[in-house]
Amino acid sequence: MFDKHWLRWAITAAMLILAGCGGSEENPDSSTQVPSSEFTQEGPRDTVANEKPEVEPLPVTISVSAQLRSDQRIEVEGQTNLPENARLLVIVEREASGVRWQSRTNVEQGAFSVGPLGPGSGMPDGNYRIIVQLSEAPVQPEQVQQRIGQQGQHLTGELVTVSRHGLGQFASYSQRYLIGREPQGDRKEVRVLERP
Repeated sequence: MFDKHWLRWAITAAMLILAGCGGSEENPDSSTQVPSSEFTQEGPRDTVANEKPEVEPLPVTISVSAQLRSDQRIEVEGQTNLPENARLLVIVEREASGVRWQSRTNVEQGAFSVGPLGPGSGMPDGNYRIIVQLSEAPVQPEQVQQRIGQQGQHLTGELVTVSRHGLGQFASYSQRYLIGREPQGDRKEVRVLERP
């Protein structure tokens, strides 16, 4: 009787061992292992799929025109290749006193405009500087940051400079203007604004 139970136990154990070994051979599709050659081929594809496409450099261009209105205040218009909705700061500064008038605006279809800028009594005669600055990347809308970079790193050209506040690169355009009588000094690169 001992031999009979022992024989049943041995046969059952042998059948279980054979069933466990034979399962992967009978149905190879159920295997969860991936051959090493397939793993190495898929690995680089996954890496490439997760990489962000490289952004082209953006050589910044800004051009400005200004005019005196009938109330002797200044309107500023400009063209630029900066992205749609890029935030700009436009400043008119009187060189003699350092007094500034400024306005914020956004790029719309490659253009921007602000005004009127200046005191209610109108701009006195003298030299002025008009400055147009692209605000630093962290304060720009997300779609603008994607084009210029989160630190403005995709901006290039002579208008691009590094922020003193550690906020990366930004763009700045500057042009001198004269209102009224001709100054006694250097008029190099000074544009004259005629009174209406």
